[in-house]
Amino acid sequence: MAGSLVETKLYRPRIRPDLVQRPRLAERLLREAGTGLTLVSAPAGFGKTTLVSAWASQSAAWVSLEESDQDPLIFWTYVLTALDRAAPGVAEDALAVLQAGPTPIETVLIGVLNELSVLPGEIDLVLDDYHLADGLEISRGMTYLLDHLPPQLHLLISTRADPALPLARLRTRGELVEVRAADLRFTLDEVTSYFTGTGLDADAIATLEERTEGWIAALGLAALSLRGRSDVTGFIHDFAGDDRYVVDYLVDEVLDRQPEQVRRFLLETSVVDRLTGPLCDAVTGQPGGRAMLESLERQNLFVVPLDDRRQWYRYHHLFADVLRARLLAERGDITELHRRAAQWYDDAGDTIAAVHHAVAAGDVDHAADLVELAVPALRRDRQEATIRRWLDDIPDDVVRRRPVLAIGFVGALMAGNEFQGIEQRLQDVERQLAGPADELVVVDREELDRLPSAIETYRAALDLIAGDLAGTIDHAAVAIQLAVRGDDLTTSAASALSGLASWAGGDLEAAHRGYAAAAAGLERAGHIADVLGCSVTLADLEITLGHLRQAQATLERALELGHGVRGTSDMYVGLSRIAWERNELDVATDHLRRAEELGAASDLPQNPYRRRLALARIREAEGDLDGALELLDAAIKVYVGDFSPDVRPLTAVRARLLIARGELTAAQKWAAGLPDELSYLHEYEHVTLARLMMARHEDAGPLLERLREAAETRTGSLIEILVLQALAGRDPAPLKRALKLAEPEGYVRVFVADAGPMLQRLRPASPYVRTLLEAPRRQAPVTTPQTLLDPLSDRELDVLRLLTSELDGPSIARELVVSLNTVRTHTKHIYTKLGVNNRRAAIRRAHQLGLLTR
Repeated sequence: MAGSLVETKLYRPRIRPDLVQRPRLAERLLREAGTGLTLVSAPAGFGKTTLVSAWASQSAAWVSLEESDQDPLIFWTYVLTALDRAAPGVAEDALAVLQAGPTPIETVLIGVLNELSVLPGEIDLVLDDYHLADGLEISRGMTYLLDHLPPQLHLLISTRADPALPLARLRTRGELVEVRAADLRFTLDEVTSYFTGTGLDADAIATLEERTEGWIAALGLAALSLRGRSDVTGFIHDFAGDDRYVVDYLVDEVLDRQPEQVRRFLLETSVVDRLTGPLCDAVTGQPGGRAMLESLERQNLFVVPLDDRRQWYRYHHLFADVLRARLLAERGDITELHRRAAQWYDDAGDTIAAVHHAVAAGDVDHAADLVELAVPALRRDRQEATIRRWLDDIPDDVVRRRPVLAIGFVGALMAGNEFQGIEQRLQDVERQLAGPADELVVVDREELDRLPSAIETYRAALDLIAGDLAGTIDHAAVAIQLAVRGDDLTTSAASALSGLASWAGGDLEAAHRGYAAAAAGLERAGHIADVLGCSVTLADLEITLGHLRQAQATLERALELGHGVRGTSDMYVGLSRIAWERNELDVATDHLRRAEELGAASDLPQNPYRRRLALARIREAEGDLDGALELLDAAIKVYVGDFSPDVRPLTAVRARLLIARGELTAAQKWAAGLPDELSYLHEYEHVTLARLMMARHEDAGPLLERLREAAETRTGSLIEILVLQALAGRDPAPLKRALKLAEPEGYVRVFVADAGPMLQRLRPASPYVRTLLEAPRRQAPVTTPQTLLDPLSDRELDVLRLLTSELDGPSIARELVVSLNTVRTHTKHIYTKLGVNNRRAAIRRAHQLGLLTR
């Protein structure tokens, strides 16, 4: 995605040297710059972009939005790229997270908000023409951004219509500055400045100001119309009407006074949003496009340069709107112009623009061809929203009669959680495939061969969503059987779906086989990031099955395979879990430290909560129950689910900690919502319930026996249940069996935490029992902090420790009961002493120096 950015969208439009200075507006914007959001909202032609361009600094993060930016992935890629260019490094990790796969935008934004919150300076983020991208998904992310906006970031939105954002709430809080059409209208003094040097007298200027009501678009067109005109008084006298008539009248005046070659160029090139010489040549069928654009700019004919090299331009939006209306009125049929534009964009590799113009030309077959060829790459890049928007513009009957395109549409619908009617579409495609091959409308023959397997894979997914586990497994098996040789992606998807269904049904061995097959296929296909995601699941399954050594090997191999790939840090979190099971708390902590050092760019979406959960376990093992509870609550806040069944809910983990703290009433409230029926999906919760019953001196024996019977094939679960059975019944027999199962894999933690006193009564001569009895007395080695030439003060160390949390700058200030400026000062000193320039680097350096050792 990053390689396909339109660079001109990230440029602040150039300011003309003859721009009228408007100090009343500039002073207002400068005075209110500390406010979170500035909204410049007015109809077309009121000078919104010009005002904002004049106000924004050269280093501002700027994005000129278009309709294609309604795709959340595209929108946020541009926004984060703009921020990263304004403050290098501030959004680097967030961009990597965004582009690596489907991730809630809130998760993506957390990292960049934290980086912004400790910047020593401020950033202006300008989103121009926001109305073109506004939509439900965009609004959700923008609302989150506004709700957590750090003081260092000022957001300015320029739009023709108020966005679907919580404006009323921001207004009430005093966090919103609004510049409306009434503010943007030129005053008489500003109109006078605008017409300086034209020879107009004060009365004529006053009349123009009155007739246009200070509308700059009309004033600009009037200025063009007055050039070389002898009857200025008559022109101004005839100049009347509302906004629409004013523009129509003036555009007619401007166009009629241009040479025919210029007039034709203006009209014909108005069909494209951005202008460059070769594109204009293709659309008009005439050479000289670049020279014409340069000439139009010199004449101030509403042409806006989009880059410093004068290669790309656009017409003023209102001028373009009127040119297009005039073009339609004069010609009616402009399909040939759009067809030429579509061909040029197709040749240039800009599929988005090519599809737009093919649809506008009414050439839906060409548009369908383009989309069909683009779907595999878009699906790989998770741009299903773009696929959906394109196909919404193509008649459904065209989509349905093209089997490859129809299945692409099914994928887009599935990604958007729109399941209604999908089965019917799958059946329609099957009927087409059963008919004569020469009647199929197909462009991508390679994709056609994959359709039978894809259909069954989608059916497996539909069954999984519906809770039909057997149906999922059956359809996945058929999908694998139908897959063409070498179609590793489809077989991997089907294998993973089968694994998920088996996991949800408690058949962990079958689940493991499914995920192992998926990982192998993804590795053959070169999708290493997805292999790492599968490896996390495989290791979880292996731990539950009691195969700690196998889980460790799985994670270590994934580390070798995926060096530098997203998901690498998750392998270290998994290794930390294994070290914790063996009570190697120092090793477990080192693994988590390594995961943190790799940064968010190496995280899967679930890593933030997994890492906090792993650290909470370590804190509990160290006896820091308060710290463990804080980390668990933080994990719950950043929890992100996936397709895997949530067999260890964080709420149940929290309930266990409450039991350990003696807060049995709170734990009992959690237990009130548990289902009565035992199943693997709720096994962890029911084991937690057994712990609660034991803490309340209730008889947990019958429940534990039922759990043991169900868990006989899951050694990891069985060991814990046997230990609890031994404690509940004061019977060493289950404990001896647990020890026999646990010794080959090196389990320690479960015995240290729960069975210490009972172990004393067993044969101390056993080396394994001696290891368990000695384990609680082991301590992690003390790390000696390295020496800084300029050591951190105690207060700077306090700030540094809080920088490792999810707290933003204001929250850190509240925690320390100091001002935000004081926090910023301490942060600058920390950065200087550590030799870094951002928050994440400071955390990494602090760990390296041992400054965060407890």
